[in-house]
Amino acid sequence: MVQEMTEKELITVTIDRYTDLQQIKKANGGHENEMLDYLIKVTTAKLSSMGVNVEDITLK
Repeated sequence: MVQEMTEKELITVTIDRYTDLQQIKKANGGHENEMLDYLIKVTTAKLSSMGVNVEDITLK
């Protein structure tokens, strides 16, 4: 039996993924990682398509 997520649950899971990726990038100490940058870019696009502004949740 497959349970579908609500839109709110999907947004929450995607935000969690985005914040995890941001933490990894910060812990990476400025080393270039093309795959990590790509994953962040894709996750940003997904959140934007769901109406989430990632500027407010991006680590500086």
